Amino acid sequence: MLTSKQRAYLKSLANGINAIFQVGKNSVTPELRDTVHAALEARELVKINVLDNNLISAHEAAEMLASRTGAEVVQVIGNKFILYRPSKTKPVIELPKAKKS
Repeated sequence: MLTSKQRAYLKSLANGINAIFQVGKNSVTPELRDTVHAALEARELVKINVLDNNLISAHEAAEMLASRTGAEVVQVIGNKFILYRPSKTKPVIELPKAKKS
């Protein structure tokens, strides 16, 4: 679970990247899940665009892909969303430490 500070940090990193995937009228397919899974392993942070002709909302697509890839939803704005999952082989993004209570 991401803290608000970690989420804000990831949002700032994602601000400069373009959406690399599009969820089209076929919704979340196994092929899309597999390519997003591979991209998360390589990049850790991906931005995805949901096309207007889709039957599901960006929130629904984000939750679906997050649960199917083991990622966390960082942000959903309009028809774009950001997913984060640390790489298992070589982590690139170092998150701010969470405060211990």
